[in-house]
Amino acid sequence: MATLTTANSVLMLSVANLFPVPVQIQGYAADDAFMAEEVETGETYMGVDGILSGGFTPYPIPLQIHLQADSVSNNFFDAWISAEAQAGEKYIAEATILIQGTGALYTFTRGFMRKSAVMPEAKKILQPRQFNIEFNSISLAPV
Repeated sequence: MATLTTANSVLMLSVANLFPVPVQIQGYAADDAFMAEEVETGETYMGVDGILSGGFTPYPIPLQIHLQADSVSNNFFDAWISAEAQAGEKYIAEATILIQGTGALYTFTRGFMRKSAVMPEAKKILQPRQFNIEFNSISLAPV
C-alpha cells in the first residue's frame, strides 16, 4: 500500500470556455494543499414533544485549494478570475483529484469560483493563496 503523503496526489482542473483541457495544479502550500470542507446533508427539527425529525437537503461541495505564492498554477486562477470579470459571467469548472495513498479518485462536477485571494499576503515571506470553488456534486471511484 502507498504511504499517506499528499505529495503524490494529482489535482486536475478544467474551466469551460477558458481551459477546456484539464490542467494539473502544482505548487501547493506546505501545510495545506487542498480540502473538501464538511457539508450539511440534511436538516433536523425537534418537536415540542421531544421527537426529532429530519430530512435530506441537497448541498454544494466546497473545495479549497492552497498554493504557494510562487506557484505557476496561480496563473491559471488569475486568468480564470480575469476572464470572468471581463465577461461579466461565471465559468463552470470540473475537477478530479487522485489520492494515491488511499487509492481514491474524486470527480467534482459543475463548479463555480466563489472566493479567491487576489494576491499573496505579504509577511516575512509571501504567504500561500487560497481559492474556493463550490461544486454541484462529487463522486468517488477506487483506482
